[in-house]
Amino acid sequence: MAVTAIVGCQWGDEGKGKIVDLLSEPADIVARYQGGPNAGHTVVHEGEETILHQIPSGILHPNVICLLGSGSVIDPRILFEEIEQLESRRS
Repeated sequence: MAVTAIVGCQWGDEGKGKIVDLLSEPADIVARYQGGPNAGHTVVHEGEETILHQIPSGILHPNVICLLGSGSVIDPRILFEEIEQLESRRS
C-alpha cells in the first residue's frame, strides 16, 4: 500500500488543500493529521467551489474515507456547519 504525505514548509497559503484534492481521487483514505479551523482549503470539484476548514479535502470524492487525526484542533460548531454545507450539496 502506497502512502503519500503532503507537508507544508511554510505557515499556510501553499496550496496543500488543492494538491490533496488532486491526489485524493484514487485514494482509499485521506487523513488530516494536524491543524485547526483557521485553515481554508478552496477546492473546485465538478465546477463547484467549496471552502473547507476542518474536513479533509478528499471529502468531495465519494469513495474516499476522510479522517481527522488526534493532532487536529476541532471546533464542533465549525465542523457541524461544514458537514451541513456538504450535505446540502448532495440534495
